[in-house]
Amino acid sequence: MKKSIYIAILFLGLLFTPQFTEAQCAMCRAVLESETDQSTAKGINDGIIYLMIFPYLLIGGVGYFIFKTLRDKKKGS
Repeated sequence: MKKSIYIAILFLGLLFTPQFTEAQCAMCRAVLESETDQSTAKGINDGIIYLMIFPYLLIGGVGYFIFKTLRDKKKGS
C-alpha cells in the first residue's frame, strides 16, 4: 500500500513537471521574445519539453529491466 502511494505521487509529480519548466536556449528565447505574439514561443517550449521526455523514459525502462533481472537472479540463487 505504501509503495503504491509513493509511485502515484512520483507519477503525478512527473506528469506536471513540464508545466513548471522552460527549456529554450538563450538564442531561441531572444528570437521568440522579440515577436509580439507569444504563442509561437510557448509552442516551441512545449515541443522541446515533450521531446526531452522520451530519452528519460527509455533510460528508465532499461534501468527497470536491469533491476528486475538482477533481483530475479538474486532470488533464484
